[in-house]
Amino acid sequence: MMLSRYTHENLISLLGYCDEDGEKILIYEYASNGSLNLHLKSTTFTWIQRLKVCLDAARGLSYLHDDKGTQQRILLRDIKSSNIPLDDNWNAKVSDMGLSKVGPANQLHSALITNFVGTIGYLDPMYMELGILSKESDVYSFGVVLFEVLCGRLCFENSNGRFMSLVREWKQNYKHKKLNEIIFQDLMQEMDPSSLETFSDIAFQCLQKYREKRPTISLVVEKLKIALELQENCEWMKHMLDYEKIIKTAVNPPNYKSEEELKSCLSKGILLNRGKTWLSLNKKGEHCEMISAADCLIPTAQTSTSDGYVSHSSSRFPLNKCYITNYGTFKAHVRTQFLSPLITYTVNLVFKHTKCAFTEPHYLGIRYRLEGETKPSVSCLADVREDGWLMAELYQFESQERNVDLEISFEGVMDYSSQYLIEGIEFQPIEKVEHEVLEEDDDDDDISESDYAYWENKLPNDYDNIKKWLKYGIKCTTKKELCYIFRRGFQLNNHQWFFIAKNGKRCLMLPANLALLKNQWSWYLTDERFDEIACDPKKSFSIVCIIYSGLLSPETTYACYLVYKLPRNISEEGLSDYQSPLKVIQTSTTWEGFGHCQFIYLLNPQTPVIRTKAGQISHNPLNRPKLKSIPQKRNDGWMEVHVCKIQTGTTFIEKSIRIGLDSIIDRSPEDLSVQGIEFRPE
Repeated sequence: MMLSRYTHENLISLLGYCDEDGEKILIYEYASNGSLNLHLKSTTFTWIQRLKVCLDAARGLSYLHDDKGTQQRILLRDIKSSNIPLDDNWNAKVSDMGLSKVGPANQLHSALITNFVGTIGYLDPMYMELGILSKESDVYSFGVVLFEVLCGRLCFENSNGRFMSLVREWKQNYKHKKLNEIIFQDLMQEMDPSSLETFSDIAFQCLQKYREKRPTISLVVEKLKIALELQENCEWMKHMLDYEKIIKTAVNPPNYKSEEELKSCLSKGILLNRGKTWLSLNKKGEHCEMISAADCLIPTAQTSTSDGYVSHSSSRFPLNKCYITNYGTFKAHVRTQFLSPLITYTVNLVFKHTKCAFTEPHYLGIRYRLEGETKPSVSCLADVREDGWLMAELYQFESQERNVDLEISFEGVMDYSSQYLIEGIEFQPIEKVEHEVLEEDDDDDDISESDYAYWENKLPNDYDNIKKWLKYGIKCTTKKELCYIFRRGFQLNNHQWFFIAKNGKRCLMLPANLALLKNQWSWYLTDERFDEIACDPKKSFSIVCIIYSGLLSPETTYACYLVYKLPRNISEEGLSDYQSPLKVIQTSTTWEGFGHCQFIYLLNPQTPVIRTKAGQISHNPLNRPKLKSIPQKRNDGWMEVHVCKIQTGTTFIEKSIRIGLDSIIDRSPEDLSVQGIEFRPE
């Protein structure tokens, strides 16, 4: 219940649960890097990385404490390093809320008299002494975690069966300015003194015996941000000398007179390694490195005789040549020199179509495999970069050092009618892409007075006419009840579903039997919103529907969504079918301003992840910032994906839509079910 109410990027997410057949299972998001306690002694877990983890955890805890008083305050009661899991990108989360207590909102202090629970070593001594839990109790426990991160060890040790806490010793070393005796020695050389001072000061304040002397968690967040900024500035200055050496080896060494000019030069990119390597910095100061085709591509026995190297004016490598290929059969032996350590990278193939320029994602369908892999992977779509080149993501991995050596075999593209110009293989720090999350409607049947005033203004002016279209009529005695009905939606006598959005715009959902062609599907009766659903489509199917006058709002841009379900148990072959995109083909329409996505996915595409352990390859969801057609889960249990958009005019008359959807592979999606087509304002 608590995790369903409180969501934050630094709280572990509850994905689902099972409570049947005597089984009680909670399903959480996977934290692939384990919990913080497992990395305290790691020599590769850098100081700057530790600072980021502490800041993430503090932000999650700050959200729960909610000093602004916008929600009930959560007192966690069991903060420890083993309850701070780390995801693929080393983002920290706060987890294990099983011992949490809910405190009142809008109060300066929250204190609860409660049974004594928690983990010895992390517990607030005042809580242990008086049995009174407060938000300052969590702050104390977090201070212990901060010292664990600093010292590279847990806060206790077991000596001959006796528990011994190290917190008192740590506090004494701080007071007597002997931090160097307890700091994890592998961190000493990389620490900026100002960063260390800021971090240790706030950690010590958290461990004050009396709770009124402890800082708020929001202040802890601010101090950790300062400590991180100080360390990042120090890291940049360390890199300055390295960059100066690197720039001297550039093909055309840039001129700069200040640190800002140097950053500007590097952000634009420079040519190194006799014109075969392109190095640039992103906004975070992380290295982006591209290896030219001339330096890494190797023809194979299957390579076409017409493949070869040509020059291209827009390439980053004017001194070298791009590689032109007909069938996409070649090898790449890629060696990097400048990657930023401990950064999650995406490995991209950068290329162009020889005859066409694209402004939307382009279907490529290239098969490839890493040395040692038994099954090939497929990159279906390529994104269009700002520089006009296309980029197909091949792998993701976390860099352990600057040098990486990869051997990739490319086994052909599915579009054999095209020629492609390969510029090179790029290593780019991955950017977290936030996709819009569908808002949950309030399940409470009651509408508050403030809600009622809002929704009364949003009712359609012609709601009396709309009431006449209802299939079963409306039984309501007040306008407030009418607001609720229009907000939730209702079925019309033509079997369509009508409702209004939060902005008062009209929305419409057409059942599958009014939006799809009968002969392209199998049909089954259902007891859900509509009486009939479509299942098992042919390889190609169409959306063919008519929108009647007055059912959508005028002068509005609408998004059209396919509402569907995947089979519960998808075979391995079926999984690959769903991860292949469907091509959207406009066949006819009478709508003005009609637009559509070139491709849609029914299941989030996957990209292979190279693990540091030998032979370990896994998959993660692929983030595509420029592709709107990523499927999302709806509150009613169905999925939806954006298919196209339409623009209504000033006057609304009956309109028709016809869109074709075609599988790019020879098979149709296995056991796909479609409920209908929904139109909502963008």
